[in-house]
Amino acid sequence: MSETILKMQGIQKYFPGVHALDDAQLEVRAGEVLALIGENGAGKSTLMKILTGIYAKDGGTVELFGESVEITSPRDAQEKGISIVHQELNLMQDLTVAENIFIGRESERGLFLDKAEQNRKTEELLKSLHLDISPKTVVRRLTVAKQQMVEIAKALSYNNTKILIMDEPSTALTESEIEDLFTFIRQLKATGVGIIYISHRMNELFQITDRITVMRDGQYVGTVQTAETNMDEIVQMMVGRVIYEEPKSQSNVPEDAPVVLEAVGLESLEVKNVSFKLKKGEILGFSGLMGAGRTETMRLICGADKRTGGKIIVNGKEVNIRTPKDAVRAGIGYLSEDRKRYGLCLGLSVADNTVLPSLDMVCSAAFVNEKKVAVEAGKYKEQLATKTPTVKTLVRSLSGGNQQKVVVSKWLMRDCDILIFDEPTKGIDVGAKSEIYKLMNKLASEGKSIIMISSEMPELLRMSDRIVVMCEGRVTGELDIAEATQEKIMTFATKREVG
Repeated sequence: MSETILKMQGIQKYFPGVHALDDAQLEVRAGEVLALIGENGAGKSTLMKILTGIYAKDGGTVELFGESVEITSPRDAQEKGISIVHQELNLMQDLTVAENIFIGRESERGLFLDKAEQNRKTEELLKSLHLDISPKTVVRRLTVAKQQMVEIAKALSYNNTKILIMDEPSTALTESEIEDLFTFIRQLKATGVGIIYISHRMNELFQITDRITVMRDGQYVGTVQTAETNMDEIVQMMVGRVIYEEPKSQSNVPEDAPVVLEAVGLESLEVKNVSFKLKKGEILGFSGLMGAGRTETMRLICGADKRTGGKIIVNGKEVNIRTPKDAVRAGIGYLSEDRKRYGLCLGLSVADNTVLPSLDMVCSAAFVNEKKVAVEAGKYKEQLATKTPTVKTLVRSLSGGNQQKVVVSKWLMRDCDILIFDEPTKGIDVGAKSEIYKLMNKLASEGKSIIMISSEMPELLRMSDRIVVMCEGRVTGELDIAEATQEKIMTFATKREVG
């Protein structure tokens, strides 16, 4: 058994009206990958914020290498050898890769910055991670996946890193990039670094971790050896019940169901002659590798990006959608992949976010009827089982899964007939995923029509009635769910001919 390098015991944390952590504990050994998992709201992020000095604990002890320590700030955590790669990107978009990685630790020559030396050190670091990225590239020009890898490189640029926390590091990565990440993690393990790996992708846990620690409702549930457990046991520990995710064997949509949305020859810089149809009550899946143009296509339909060609037809009539407001008027609601940037106002309450697209429904004369706002928001809080102390709670304080439920709430209140879910379960645990799936199926059964972009094959096969596949901005295939397989989807996603 390897040396224990971190031990957190009896950790307590209180927020107004919430006991966030109750006797939480965690143990990390040198040279291991420890998975830290649990439903959204289980306390994982709070525990990690205490470990990294963002929050002060209200009770319990933290031991590093056998010595009791107090971690007073993120800088203090870094100096003690603790680094974190956050789920949400924290890069400065208009600085270069090198400037982001060494910000606050710039190379100097006399009174001047030594950019050449800084770029050299960055290039060495990136090469050690097998990353083909120039140190001089402005971060804004990188894909989300490459920005995520820059975040990892930044965390590892601290030479004394002994504990590395990875919070959903693979969410924005392709399969090949995930393999590169896993290769590096294995190399890092060999140097004695202890890695805390937070992920909702259950299959990843069995590929890369040595042990799994489970939390539920702010409390420690247990720790198991990865090689000695299975998916069912882990899920039961997380949610206290078994959740089965069976693929869909046939479409639930009648062949003669009316077409509610048709895209004809959509064009933009990233989208090339894309056409498809969406039927009433259908869940239409969109698949493709990163950069395939799925999100870009939906942003054209929602008026978020400029369309240079093509037509959008809603319920048999061509509509001129140039702005998101036009899309809402046409009955189209868009749930963005990046809910914090495009889907929510983090500084507003759950209630305010819920009613934002529907202010005309809660206004009396020129004033907002606050009582009606609270009633409407409360209705959707109950319907979606959103975990929040009250509807007056700020959205930024909710877990990722519950933030996603608030985004769904606002479009349900607007009563949009066409809903576009872009990576609807990104960063969401298995329990919350199941709730989102049930909600989507319920909406479809009530006659709503759903477009679902997903990078998770099991999710596409479980939820879709049909699957449209894109590659390099074009539609390269379409599959009825009865004939869809992962192999066929991947064939279209890489533009190979189906044999």
